[in-house]
Amino acid sequence: MRRLGAAAAATLLVVLGLALATGWSSGETREARPPAGPQVREGAARRRVPYSFRRVASGLVLPLHLAAPRGEPARLYVVEQAGRIRVLERGKPRVEPFLDIRPLVQSGVEQGLLSVAFHPRYAENRRFYVDYTDLAGDTRIVEYRSDGETALPDTRRELFRLEDPYSNHNGGNLVFGPDGRLYAGMGDGGGGGDPGNRSQNPATFFGKLLAFDVDRPDAPPEQVARGLRNPWRFSFDRGTGDLYIGDVGQNAYEEIDFTPRRSPGLENYGWDVYEGRSRFERKRPSGGRLVFPIVQYSRRLGISVTGGFVYRGSTVPSARGRYFYGDFGSGRIWSLRVVRGKAQDVRLERFRVGALASFGEDAAGELYAVSLHGGIFKLVD
Repeated sequence: MRRLGAAAAATLLVVLGLALATGWSSGETREARPPAGPQVREGAARRRVPYSFRRVASGLVLPLHLAAPRGEPARLYVVEQAGRIRVLERGKPRVEPFLDIRPLVQSGVEQGLLSVAFHPRYAENRRFYVDYTDLAGDTRIVEYRSDGETALPDTRRELFRLEDPYSNHNGGNLVFGPDGRLYAGMGDGGGGGDPGNRSQNPATFFGKLLAFDVDRPDAPPEQVARGLRNPWRFSFDRGTGDLYIGDVGQNAYEEIDFTPRRSPGLENYGWDVYEGRSRFERKRPSGGRLVFPIVQYSRRLGISVTGGFVYRGSTVPSARGRYFYGDFGSGRIWSLRVVRGKAQDVRLERFRVGALASFGEDAAGELYAVSLHGGIFKLVD
C-alpha cells in the first residue's frame, strides 16, 4: 500500500469505514451456503491493456465525487468535502462554485458533502440533490434548483434527515435509477461491527438502500435492500440498468455486490451476518433474498473499496462493457465483466490512482476517477 500525502492522510478515514438472485421474501431469509465466487488475489496477473487513467484536472480541495447532467457534455460537477460543488469546463474549475453550503456542513474524517445527483429532466426543471452531514453530524438529503449556471439557495427543500449515532459509516451516495427514482445508500450507523444491529433491522433506515420518488415530496422512501455496511459508492449501468455496489468491509474483505435490473424486490446483502462471503456473526439474516458478492478481495490488497461504473463511453472501445472499481487506500483498480449474473475476466489493471475517493461519468458515459489529493483522471487510450 502506498503512503498517502499529507492532505489525504489527514482525512484517510473519509472512506475507511464508508468502510444473484433476487426476489421478495416477507419472512425470515433462508440460510444459504456462500458461493465460492471470484476472489482477487495478491499475485493476480496484470494484462497489458491499451488504456489508462490520465489526469485532466487538478487543484481541487478534497474532492469526493463527480457527476454530470446528461444534457451538459462539456461540464463536470465535482463535490468537495467541505461543502462546495465546483464546475469543471475543459479541465479548468470555475472560480465561483456551483453550490457552497459550507456553513451547513460538518466536514472531516467521514463527514462532509458526500455526493450530488441531477434529476433526469434537469435541463427542464433544474433540480439536483445533495447528501451531506449537518452540523449535528446527521445525514440530510436536500433538493436544490439552479438557474443553469449556479444553485439557487432559496429553493432548498429537505427530502430526508436521519440522526446518526456515530460519525462514521454515512454512506452518502445519491444516484438516479433507471426507474426515475433517487437512490440513496445508507451506512449501518457507524461503530465497529454494527453494534446496534441496525443493518438487518427493517425498522431502521441504517444499512439500507433507499429509493425516493422525488416528484412526490411527501412519499416516504422505500427500502429496496438491506444488509449493507457502508455502500460508499454504487451505480446503475446506463446500458442495462443493472446495479453495482461497492460495500466497505469490516476487518477482512471488501466486496462488490450485483443486482440485475429485472429484480422485483428486496435484496439482503448479508451484513452483519456475513462480511463478504464469510460468516461474521452467528445469527440469521432478517428478510429479503440473500445476495453474496460477485467478487471480493482481502485487506492485503486494500482497505476500503470504491465502487465504480460499467464503461459505456466511446473513447476506449476495448473497455466498453467492463465494470471498473478500486480501493481508496492502495489505489489499485480492477475491472470485470458480468455474464449471467457472475463476474468474469476479473483483472487487476496496471495503473493506480492514489486516494481513490470515487469514480464518475460525464454526459457521454466517459469514465473518470477522483483522487482525494485533488486530481481528476479520465479513462483514455
